[in-house]
Amino acid sequence: MSDDRKPGFATLSIHAGAQPDPTTGARATPIYQTTSFVFDDVDHAASLFGLQAFGNIYTRIGNPTCAVLEERIAALEGGTAALAVASGHAAQVLALHALMKPGDEFVASRKLYGGSINQFTHSFKNFGWNVVWADPDEPGSFEAAISPRTKAIFIESIANPGGVVMDIAAIAEVAKRARVPLIVDNTLATPYLCRPFEHGADIVLHSATKFLGGHGNSIGGLIVDGGSFDWSRDGRYPMLSEPRPEYGGMVLHETFGNFAFAIAVRVLGLRDLGPALSPFNAFLLATGIETLPLRMQRHCENALKVAEHLSHHDKVSWVSYAGLAGDRYHGLAKRYCPKGSGAVMTFGLKGGYDAGVAMVSGVKLFSHLANIGDTRSLIIHPASTTHRQLSDAQKTAAGAGPEVVRLSVGLEDIGDILADLDQGLAAG
Repeated sequence: MSDDRKPGFATLSIHAGAQPDPTTGARATPIYQTTSFVFDDVDHAASLFGLQAFGNIYTRIGNPTCAVLEERIAALEGGTAALAVASGHAAQVLALHALMKPGDEFVASRKLYGGSINQFTHSFKNFGWNVVWADPDEPGSFEAAISPRTKAIFIESIANPGGVVMDIAAIAEVAKRARVPLIVDNTLATPYLCRPFEHGADIVLHSATKFLGGHGNSIGGLIVDGGSFDWSRDGRYPMLSEPRPEYGGMVLHETFGNFAFAIAVRVLGLRDLGPALSPFNAFLLATGIETLPLRMQRHCENALKVAEHLSHHDKVSWVSYAGLAGDRYHGLAKRYCPKGSGAVMTFGLKGGYDAGVAMVSGVKLFSHLANIGDTRSLIIHPASTTHRQLSDAQKTAAGAGPEVVRLSVGLEDIGDILADLDQGLAAG
């Protein structure tokens, strides 16, 4: 390929970050299953520990297999650099750790993955970090929630589980006026369907466990630096804008410029908090990404057919999927996700709670489990599982009412998927 040609998405999915192994010639990325790396000499070691040179020290901080995954997602998202960590939850902790001090706040969409809501509401309190909730359908509610203590805004590009598509550009404008970074969890969309940096986001996160890896075999998280935020503007982000005593007074933003955030989450977060991604999981996730565009095409094709089928079924009262022409988020989906609306949807059963329990018990092809983003089709009835401890009113407010069933539509033949859903619906 000529040097002046920019590689396409599918090409980057396969090649970004990877080269044949210089020692063995291996074409597939090796799994560097080692804890540590030998230094050339004392001066080399000192330069690595002082951030004067890039290289490998200890796999908790960085690893060559992980580096391939990091470079690949940065290329696909259009970011400046990335960090791979142990899980999507770990990515959220490290991203906010670089921005927040005790007593600080961040504004988050009310419609998020349930695990994120729990992490933000409860676990983050132990750090003195406070979440303020905003209405994802009203960008103005984010502005109303801003205070002098606000350090970030957090949204999902496509919200789990209801398929809510966020107006990223409108919320990015709120963030810019407030001079805080916009963090976008792009797990459900992946960069194949949506590239948040192009709409004003500053940081992108992923649970790579889901569609990026795509095979339900490994857990991981990713943080991508968009390189767009001025961390030194107001002095509100001292971890990036003030001298770091552990690095001889180095100012990270001054030294590393448009990838300073990626450096900060690695050398100030991952180094000390420790949620490192294993090289083996990095290998599996990077390999999964090689087929990302093909898989996402099929996911979206199958999901739209499922949504259309369910919307006409006499046992279904409603379907929430932005790919449907009549869905309230269809216009936003066409703007932000023109290639498709993803694979996750919810729908309501006229028979309520009992019908939901019967359906998940009646399907055979769908796997009844608490995950999304697999090649296999997955199903769950949140009211009897993940949201079981809540009252009916709380379940409904969370988008997990007694009648709600969530699907993650897989890559099987569409005829088999629809037949299995009909079998499950008949059971209720």
